Amino acid sequence: MLRNLKYKVDSNESIRKLRRYIDGHISYRKLFIILLLVTIILLYFGPIIIGYFTRGEQTFKDPLARCLDDRLTPFYMKNIEFNANIRHNPVQSIREDLFVPYVGNGFMGLDITPNANIYIKYGRYLSQPVLFHPIISVTHRSNFQSNEAYVVDYLSGFVHRFQCFDIGFYVSYEYYAHRFIPQVFVQEISITNTMTQMIDVDLTGSMSSNWLKAERESIKLQHGSTIAEYEVTTGIVEPNRVKDEIIVVTIVARQIPKSVTLRKRGVTKLEFLLTINYSEPISRDKYSKTRLEVEKGAIDSMQKALQMAEHNNEEHRLYSFKRLHMQIWKNLWLTGFEISSSLAEDSINGDRINATIYAVLSQVRSFESEDGIPPSQRLDIDKILNNVEGCYDTRHHTLQAENLWRNMKTIDELNTLVSSWLLTLEKQGCHNLIKAGASGVVQAMVLSFGGFRFSNQHLEFNIHPKYLHRDYFFRRIRYGNMTHVNVSVAVTTDNKAVMYVALDRTDGQYYACDAGCLDDAVKLGPEKTMFPVKLTDPLTAILYIASDREHILELHHAIHVKEVAEAPAHEHHIIALHKHGHHLGGLPTLFWISICVIIIVFHVFLCKLIVKEYCEPPDKFRYRYVKPYMSLGFFLLLHI
Repeated sequence: MLRNLKYKVDSNESIRKLRRYIDGHISYRKLFIILLLVTIILLYFGPIIIGYFTRGEQTFKDPLARCLDDRLTPFYMKNIEFNANIRHNPVQSIREDLFVPYVGNGFMGLDITPNANIYIKYGRYLSQPVLFHPIISVTHRSNFQSNEAYVVDYLSGFVHRFQCFDIGFYVSYEYYAHRFIPQVFVQEISITNTMTQMIDVDLTGSMSSNWLKAERESIKLQHGSTIAEYEVTTGIVEPNRVKDEIIVVTIVARQIPKSVTLRKRGVTKLEFLLTINYSEPISRDKYSKTRLEVEKGAIDSMQKALQMAEHNNEEHRLYSFKRLHMQIWKNLWLTGFEISSSLAEDSINGDRINATIYAVLSQVRSFESEDGIPPSQRLDIDKILNNVEGCYDTRHHTLQAENLWRNMKTIDELNTLVSSWLLTLEKQGCHNLIKAGASGVVQAMVLSFGGFRFSNQHLEFNIHPKYLHRDYFFRRIRYGNMTHVNVSVAVTTDNKAVMYVALDRTDGQYYACDAGCLDDAVKLGPEKTMFPVKLTDPLTAILYIASDREHILELHHAIHVKEVAEAPAHEHHIIALHKHGHHLGGLPTLFWISICVIIIVFHVFLCKLIVKEYCEPPDKFRYRYVKPYMSLGFFLLLHI
């Protein structure tokens, strides 16, 4: 009892000494500075300190989340570079782009969902659904908890799907609509059992119960050294009831087993091929004859695909079948567009641009890369690609067209968006490029992003300088048979835009001039050549490129302008809005919050000081005529 009383007395004495020390040695000004420093430290270093102490807690992830994260790791960098899109089901972050996972090759297409229909071409795009559900899924009869995610790999044309089950196995799917044999749809399934016991899993899919009047028959086809049963389903779809037209459709798919037994701590791989063939819209009285032709085409396509995949050498099989598809997609992406990321609200960034290009290309055939295309047709396509006069014939570049950048959360939204793009390109003079197929469409889209136009033996860059407040890079614009042009726009430190032009490859000499063509023609080469961005009155193109130097010189006399001047610098708040998401410049929002807090605390302290001096006791009367007015004067001086 005495010890506790002594400890209490010592504590009280220590507190009184500390209070006397503060009262005697620390003024209000020092106390204010200390509190200010503590506030700044907490604001800036508080989150780091909290993150340091809670970092250990974050390492203990849910096993399913950790399993799914391991599957997605190879795609995180592609997602950051906008070459892929990751989407969880259900969505786990508001930052995820909710683009529907989709595969297509212009002949057929479908979204990768359990009850997805196959879409075939009717009109400009793949608009006609066939009530056949081809997606195969792995399930467990005990309905264990699972996590799922989709990855759309734009550069390869694959959709990856991952499932992790808490029973101890995970599934990796790979889907693609083959580019070389466009009638083929491939599903590769890899099931990994991490348990020391065998597990039975169920397979569901390939249902056509909603396809009315569809007829089925079974055939046997040889796949390597084995013979498997395939089901041939033939039916009709009615795309236009007004015209009383029908399309005959045949689908050949392997009969899937109802269940699969997974071996202990092993990997079970399954591959399912599906082929589809369909006719042009015909009258009903031609059904019988057309059906035989369509069925034969679907079966022949399946046999051809099985022959390409029958090699025992796994690497050779992948190269001849799977990698062939990947190479075609890779070639399509050689022409492309890049843009600096913007933090401004509702801005168009690389994720949406690449997703939109992928969606449009997935609904256009790559004719020159397909099997069975005669050499004469390939020559015709090459001629079209070399003669693109009139595309893209408008000064309004498509980056500012909101209707062309709508959401693609569902298959209906994606189809509507693709239809809008193809219609826009067709009506703006790019109809010949659309006829050339996917390689022509990607050229037309890149031209439309910058308002580029091929006109009378030259290429002109038609865009208003006010839109050049972000960095652009137009990659491999095709000019003639052997020439590819790269055009980039960069915003300098003084907020002015400049252009750089280089030839990716060339079969001759090319020249360029800036707006108005007042300066002499500049010869282009593999090294970047800089051109200033100029504004003319009346408004003209800001860049001209041609293979004839004389043509460039004659443009000076053909372009009638009253005034040519260097385009003014962009306003600082516009650049700041795109770089930082607000008009306040490069300083973070937390900095400005801290400044506001400091100003408020300072004014509270100053007002308190003035009030205290006015309310001092009468024995300090001699200071009342000096201190209050000095404080008030100091207050006014700070605000002047």
